[in-house]
Amino acid sequence: MTVGKRACIWLDDFYADYTDMTHLLGEIKLLGSKGTTGTQASFMKLFEGDEEKVCRLDRLIAEKMGFADVYPVSGQTYPRKLDMRICNVLAGMAQSAYRFANDMRLLQSMGELEEPFGEKQIGSSAMAYKRNPIRSERVCSIARYAMVNAQNAPMTASVQWLERTLDDSANRRISMPEEFLAVDSVLNLCITVAEGIVVYPSVIERRLKDQLPFIASENLLMEAVKAGGDRQEMHEIIRTHSMQARMNMQLSGAPCDLLARLAADASFKLDLGQMEQIMRPELFIGRAPQQVVDYLENYIYPIVECVNKKPDSEVLI
Repeated sequence: MTVGKRACIWLDDFYADYTDMTHLLGEIKLLGSKGTTGTQASFMKLFEGDEEKVCRLDRLIAEKMGFADVYPVSGQTYPRKLDMRICNVLAGMAQSAYRFANDMRLLQSMGELEEPFGEKQIGSSAMAYKRNPIRSERVCSIARYAMVNAQNAPMTASVQWLERTLDDSANRRISMPEEFLAVDSVLNLCITVAEGIVVYPSVIERRLKDQLPFIASENLLMEAVKAGGDRQEMHEIIRTHSMQARMNMQLSGAPCDLLARLAADASFKLDLGQMEQIMRPELFIGRAPQQVVDYLENYIYPIVECVNKKPDSEVLI
């Protein structure tokens, strides 16, 4: 796994949210002129029973307000199912942001990546040295709120009681605006973090040196068998020395010495030079670099180009 591949995995979550959002936007209809109970009875009276005029008014109002269609049937209000669908998309964005920010927090704790940190920023009021990922932490906090708050919409939609009740309007006047505001805040924070991510290659390289021998143990086993070793015997040698090397790292803080231990074991079929050839990191990333290029070119860049061509009033992100 490369840093670029990890970033694309985060990005693909947001790509799914984008496609969900654009699909939903293409389906949203206007309530239209349906009257107090949705039957259009008052409009039928206004136009003296002329259904064509009633229907035309519906279409004209929708067109004036920028909608392509109206709901063919409804009660007093537009279907609250729409609120649920909207909140589902927003909660999906919050989930994507939460995953991204949570991973950032984990990687920052390992020292591999870091969110932007201001020159005068205070990491902790007590511990002056700290560089807490406060933006990512805030994303997780607000995103969790947004995911939970979104549950108001399906509950409201499910208890319409044949007609709208006050538990509908009172709840949604709070929960719907707060859902939009919360997700807007989360996405703005994600932009700030993403624009200023700092990668520390030396830390990643150091961790690779410590962990790659363990990760590559299966490759070592296969090569040792190719060199004439018995699979079960080679497996036991690697297992024994791996456990000892890991314990030594944990007890003494020493770097990984698994390869040296295996090289010193006369029963193992590979020497240090052969094992070091197997340890080249590029042998373990597969198509990750090309996957990143293909993904960006085929999925992300077309969206960016499309958005850049639109007037600001039409940008739906």
